[in-house]
Amino acid sequence: MKTSIRTIAKLAGTSVTSVSRVLNNSGYTSADVREKVEAAIKELNYTPSKGARMLRGEPSRMIGLLLPSIDLPFFGILAHSIEQQLFERGYQTLICSTAENREHEERYISMLLSQRVDGVIVASAFGDLSHFRSLASTQIPIVGIDREMSGISKDAVMADHIEGGRMMAKHLLDLGHRKIAVIGAPGHSQPIQLRLEGVRQELAAHGLAPAKEAIGEEHRFAEIHEMAQQLLRDCPDVTGLIGTTDIAAIAAIHAIHHQGHSVPQDYSVIGFDDLPEASHMLPRLTTVAQPIREVGLQAVERLEKLIDAHRKEKDLPAMGVLRLPVTLVERESTGPARL
Repeated sequence: MKTSIRTIAKLAGTSVTSVSRVLNNSGYTSADVREKVEAAIKELNYTPSKGARMLRGEPSRMIGLLLPSIDLPFFGILAHSIEQQLFERGYQTLICSTAENREHEERYISMLLSQRVDGVIVASAFGDLSHFRSLASTQIPIVGIDREMSGISKDAVMADHIEGGRMMAKHLLDLGHRKIAVIGAPGHSQPIQLRLEGVRQELAAHGLAPAKEAIGEEHRFAEIHEMAQQLLRDCPDVTGLIGTTDIAAIAAIHAIHHQGHSVPQDYSVIGFDDLPEASHMLPRLTTVAQPIREVGLQAVERLEKLIDAHRKEKDLPAMGVLRLPVTLVERESTGPARL
């Protein structure tokens, strides 16, 4: 016989209303009652019908998470952080890795609409976001993460990428470097463009410009390693290299060693992110750390506020773009410019 919430209520010795509150994670329920209901659910092996909830117009308790890729360390850490935060709040996360493919992104948007998700957190790979209009038109709460979603959502959480770019350039300038190149990928990425802007601003304040900007389209170690080797051949007078990410900086260090040079004696290298790998490099990587997990936490908290307003049929509060501060982590991959 199919288990109903009335059966659960009878076994738990409580009301149907209390069981409903526990199942939907809504309204006040005492810890004692919640414990009894959860024990009854477990004993009866009860799984609520998602279809029935949807027909009743109840929340799906599902959140869509759209990311360009989850095989890159930054997005893997970000996805894990967001999924854990949502799980603790009683949500299931539908993680959609788009492979920076517009068609994939469009298909995932259709899937999220069909699943009637309660909200979406998005880091789109594209500048043109017109394919998100079908999602935005439903008034489903959307929060951009690691980049803005202009024209789709006013709310986003990201690190202060421009300030991070300034920090990278300033650190090398303070060490006496004047021939500074930039290397990284992907060129179409909004965060990469913002970091580049910060680098250019700081160098321009000292009457300088990047000696070279080697920016590729594939954020892969092999491609960046090859670009770095070419950069070293083309610009032998460069003494400082700015990696737009830690992966780019690590690839540059490998290229420097491949050509028989040393870090930081011959070249200083700085990255951006402060991935776990950065502190295990030889030499350990100087980098600008962005608070990846805090970015995820703030995005979840903002989305939850938007979802609450949406359920209560209030106007969605526009909280704007939150830019979290970044910090310089100085290690052994940077030093004074060679004479």
